[in-house]
Amino acid sequence: MIKERNIGSTLESFLRKEGNYEVTQATAIKSVISWQLQETMKKQHISKSETARRMNTSRAPLDRLLDPENDKVQLDTLY
Repeated sequence: MIKERNIGSTLESFLRKEGNYEVTQATAIKSVISWQLQETMKKQHISKSETARRMNTSRAPLDRLLDPENDKVQLDTLY
């Protein structure tokens, strides 16, 4: 009988070893926040302009947040 076992390291330990963990984690969090916000906007039929107004910001920062390709959004600015 062959026992199943883990081979190699976890993705987290690999990313830490390569020095990419923090960037990868921040990108993943930003993607989830962006997706959740877009879904909420759709469900509530809220425009980008209205969402920006409710967030006390303008459309430009909101557009950057909603853009999945834009990795320049700093998560600490969302608090």
